[in-house]
Amino acid sequence: MSIEAINEQLLRAIGVGVALVDRVDLAFHFYNDTFEEWFGTPEDGASLKDLFAELDVEALQSGMTQNGRYTAETKFKKKRRTMVIAVDFTSTTEGGRDIAVLVCQNITRIRELESMIDSYSMMVERNNREIKREKEQVEKLLLNIMPRSVYEEFKTFGVVTPQLYDPVSVLMLDFVGFTDMVASSDPSVTVTELNDIYSAFDRIGEQFGCERIKTIGDAYITVAGLPDPTPDHAKAAANAAIRFIRYLERRNMSHPNQWRCRIGLATGAVVGSVVGIQKYVYDIFGPAVNLASRLQEFSEPMQVSVQDEMAKALRDQFDMRELGAKNIRGFGEQPVWHLLDAGKVPGRTV
Repeated sequence: MSIEAINEQLLRAIGVGVALVDRVDLAFHFYNDTFEEWFGTPEDGASLKDLFAELDVEALQSGMTQNGRYTAETKFKKKRRTMVIAVDFTSTTEGGRDIAVLVCQNITRIRELESMIDSYSMMVERNNREIKREKEQVEKLLLNIMPRSVYEEFKTFGVVTPQLYDPVSVLMLDFVGFTDMVASSDPSVTVTELNDIYSAFDRIGEQFGCERIKTIGDAYITVAGLPDPTPDHAKAAANAAIRFIRYLERRNMSHPNQWRCRIGLATGAVVGSVVGIQKYVYDIFGPAVNLASRLQEFSEPMQVSVQDEMAKALRDQFDMRELGAKNIRGFGEQPVWHLLDAGKVPGRTV
């Protein structure tokens, strides 16, 4: 490289630190004002190693020998501040001497900004994970109070169109003596046990395709045939009712609190929709809901009462016992049946 080429490179390098360094002993032969401003005036006989202690001299010499060029990053401590310097060495010859043209750029601010960007990116990623986790929790909560198809409609449009489901089978369950149990037992124990029972009911209902609608204190409501039509909705609700009672009977054998329930089963039409604006909840309304609630009154503890229409659909698959015509509030006089557990009927199994 000629001296003219060196001068041209020096002119282009205004704003950066420039120095000429001997290739053999790495002593300084020249440095510009910017270089001196950044690193101070090198003492007589000072070499590159004295200025940049962290610079890999062996890698420098190897790169200059093989490629005639070497680039790296190093650090320079100025008082209490550490500068990050990008160094670019280019090998040349002048007057029979091997020298290296050193161009330095102060990239401290760039690295600080990169560090800030990395920290910000990590923070954003962490926040995104938290938002995703919270979103999943909200979705899980909403799916606990409404069917998935209803949730998808609510998420997309913000409202839910009331839907008529006909026919479906409604299971209405409540516990006998619940008020007395709450009054005589530790409330926290009662609530914990009730949560365990409802969780078991949910699992049982899911096995038979039943959609739990809601719980109100000691009342548990689940429906078969909603939101997707199910031809065997009556059978699904009946199976769930029998398994609910079996579960409670097994549980009572090993627990001091004895949980006994009454169940009403009815088939008919219901309307399902989300009600409320701020404290919204998915609910169902219709004759089948009211009838299932009324039928509980004709059940003894751990028994299932069934309307006549539903009993006709179940008669070939389940054992039924007729109770006769009963005056059902709001529905007049209708035949009522008890659904029996085939496992307790001699010669029958399920």
